[in-house]
Amino acid sequence: MVDVQGTVADGFEPVRDAFAANFTRHGERGAAMVLYREGEKVVDLWGGTKAPDTNTSDTKAPDTNTSDTNTSDTRAPDDGERGPGASGGGPEPWTQDTAQVVRSVTKGVAAAVPLLLHQRGQLDLDGRVSTYWPEFKAAGKERVLVRHLLAHRTGVPVLDTPLTPAEAVDGISGPRAVAAQRPVWEPGTAHGYHAQTYSWLLGELVRRVTGRTIGRWIAEEIARPLGLDLWLGLPEEQRARVGRIAAVEALAAPAAHGPRIRPKRSVAEAYRDPESLTRRAFAAITPVPDENDPAYLAAELPASGGVATAEALARFYAALIGPLPSARTARSGGRLFAPATLTMARTEESAGPDRVLVVGTRYGLGYMLHGPACPLLGPGSFGHPGRGGSLAFADPEARIGFAYVTNGMRRGVTADPRAQALVRAVRTSLAAREA
Repeated sequence: MVDVQGTVADGFEPVRDAFAANFTRHGERGAAMVLYREGEKVVDLWGGTKAPDTNTSDTKAPDTNTSDTNTSDTRAPDDGERGPGASGGGPEPWTQDTAQVVRSVTKGVAAAVPLLLHQRGQLDLDGRVSTYWPEFKAAGKERVLVRHLLAHRTGVPVLDTPLTPAEAVDGISGPRAVAAQRPVWEPGTAHGYHAQTYSWLLGELVRRVTGRTIGRWIAEEIARPLGLDLWLGLPEEQRARVGRIAAVEALAAPAAHGPRIRPKRSVAEAYRDPESLTRRAFAAITPVPDENDPAYLAAELPASGGVATAEALARFYAALIGPLPSARTARSGGRLFAPATLTMARTEESAGPDRVLVVGTRYGLGYMLHGPACPLLGPGSFGHPGRGGSLAFADPEARIGFAYVTNGMRRGVTADPRAQALVRAVRTSLAAREA
């Protein structure tokens, strides 16, 4: 049995139980989970090892079977779940200081940048992207708005010529490719998850507006003032803290937990078809990058390349919605979003069939919203999952910031059963406290 470390406040014992159960019930390898409530940390848990004890060489496309019990599971190709560990192999234990590649959880952190720029009067969300980035208007994109980019409505989730891993991180090829790409739907008329291209769309926009890379902006304006162990562009001196991610197979569900559920036929077919928007969106970087490689970790890819502790992500989301007593900044007592900005972040911009993920999804400005494809705590929750399992979000009504990070990557984009077990436990704990 895994020795779970950490603490929970009175009333949050169900969260500790759910976290421990993930190791036996769902095949967890190494993970951490932190919860802030009303600006104070009430759950801080970690356990397992920094490097999953699994063979990570398997990069085959997914089949149609899944032991997950959530029918909204949107399964992604196994693209980038291999390679040498950033911190080496072996049974080194996960500690309170362990940081982890969090994949698309990064999108939620990165989305705060344009919203804060708007809050400070430096960026017009209803302005055209080409106002700030003239080259972007090529190939029929002259009417793309900044809000379209944040709500996955730009129509550029794929690249006709995918980038190599080296091109993806060079800071030049990505912005040039998305600027030249013709949209696959009329911008603003539909939505579809920009799994990889979000990196270059958002990163270049921020650079054009501020003169800084998005990783530097996050470090200087968010991470350092709030004391967050969170990086978009991992410094060399922090590499030893980072766990190695790897693909893991889901354990077979006991009969008592219900039957095995297959994803919808349309979803499975989309992931198998190399010509579908689904496969092409995730293959915008080809061949798949080694996400454990130091060069990848040092790159600034706001779609997928962030490295963080669970503590940092939970604290970040807590700071979006309310003050943090121990924040190292006088601005708004540590609160990042003004009330109007918070409203914009979680106001629905896109909803319905997602042209990339195929299932129905909901997006605010840069954030996934609570719904069947991405179940969070409740209707007002906003945040972002990471392909493979990690999840971070805020719920202003419950006054919480939640984060779960894992190194065991499963083949799902949203609604990972490990994260969902923790969310349910948080809901149970909060309901008991309010009773």
